Amino acid sequence: MPKQRYILLDRDGVINHDSNEFIKSPEQWLPIEGSLEAIALLNAHGYQVIVVTNQSGVARGLLDEAMLEKIHAKMRRLASEKGGKIDAVYFCPHGPGDGCNCRKPKPGLLKAFASDFHADLTTTAVIGDSLRDLQAAESVGAKPILVRTGKGQQTLLNNPDLNIPVFENLYDAAQHLITRSQT
Repeated sequence: MPKQRYILLDRDGVINHDSNEFIKSPEQWLPIEGSLEAIALLNAHGYQVIVVTNQSGVARGLLDEAMLEKIHAKMRRLASEKGGKIDAVYFCPHGPGDGCNCRKPKPGLLKAFASDFHADLTTTAVIGDSLRDLQAAESVGAKPILVRTGKGQQTLLNNPDLNIPVFENLYDAAQHLITRSQT
């Protein structure tokens, strides 16, 4: 049986449009064009898709975990309607000053995923739009990939020496990964 392959995706700015005001309800969760199709494409090529996301809006009192679950239910439903599946969602509900080990750039969410799925992080791509996504990936030996959507373009401008793959959006990154995996 072939070894299972995983892709870890940040949520806001990678799968859906981000907001400086936080995504606080399912109505505010709007997919980036092509992102749900990208998830389906990855699935079709043998990848399990896992979402790994900081959600400090919970700690800030902007939404509770029940509302966050409703947002994630919408994300999963819309991905499913495009033929895709999100196998798990890991989130950090803490604020920047809470000192937890799960808020990216710390590795807690990625390590929890690896433990739960018995996955090798060194063979796993992590796609994000912020420096902390990339730092979390690097801290566990995973393969960071930056997309220009969300905060990605600003991340690139602020860190011009990044030596990692950069793509316009999740769909382009997915196409690259599946093309590379077929060689």
